[in-house]
Amino acid sequence: MPTNPSEQPERPERTGQLEDGEQPERSEGPRLTVEDSHRARQIAESFGTDAERYERARPSYPDALIERIATSSPGPDVLDAGCGTGIAARQFQAAGCRVLGVEPDARMAEVARRLGVEVDVSTLEAWDPAGRQFDAVVAAQAWHWIDPVAGAAKAARVLRPGGRLAVFWHVLQLPPDIAEAFAEVYERVLPQAPVNLRWMSGPPEVAYAPMLAKAADGFRTAGGFSDSEEWRFDWERTYTRDTWLDQLPTIGLLTRLPQDQLAELLEGVGAAVDKMGGGFTMRYATVAVTVTRNGAVA
Repeated sequence: MPTNPSEQPERPERTGQLEDGEQPERSEGPRLTVEDSHRARQIAESFGTDAERYERARPSYPDALIERIATSSPGPDVLDAGCGTGIAARQFQAAGCRVLGVEPDARMAEVARRLGVEVDVSTLEAWDPAGRQFDAVVAAQAWHWIDPVAGAAKAARVLRPGGRLAVFWHVLQLPPDIAEAFAEVYERVLPQAPVNLRWMSGPPEVAYAPMLAKAADGFRTAGGFSDSEEWRFDWERTYTRDTWLDQLPTIGLLTRLPQDQLAELLEGVGAAVDKMGGGFTMRYATVAVTVTRNGAVA
């Protein structure tokens, strides 16, 4: 899966995991926060390093979320911003929508096309709609990599009146014992990593608030939209040792990690899962912030 913001529990208003516990990442210099994650282009365009694994391992989205977006939009034409390998796009197709993806990583776009999704290779900000209009613009696990104002302005430009803009993320909740075991591995292998896995066992309200606030602020600044709404869908996924280790290298914190460090991390995490009986159940909250387009936008 792809994502993630700052880790300090004493200042929750400045924190928020973007996905699967990662933070926007830093290698040198100051930590990236949720406020500037859209500037981290090297991370944003690193997921295609193993696009096949991303497609295989990342979870899909709650059917109820897909259905709510599809049925509350004025028509079937959907633009999927940062579509990746097309996981959400194919769910919208299954719900009866016509989907165009926009994806900056050509490797991810190639997989999406092979699986039946039409894709333009571009960032949303630079993408030329060429007069095309849509009934919904969505971003699944991707809006934090998009400039929140420029992205919202582009959405306003291509949405028909009444069209829906909906951006959403998975927020995981690690079982406390798993969070502690994983944290010990991360601290040993990646002592400088900007992630606090222990905090991730806490309530998702703390984690996702900064992401939704940043998106909503961007919508307001761009103009042309209704007041924002927040939606939440809770669900669970059971992982075996192998399925978790398959997904883990797809998060942004690890996509650019040297292979020796990644191997050491996976070995440690795998051993931790083995000690917990070989698997665990992860609670997820898929959270969305959404608006509808008002009248004409200049």
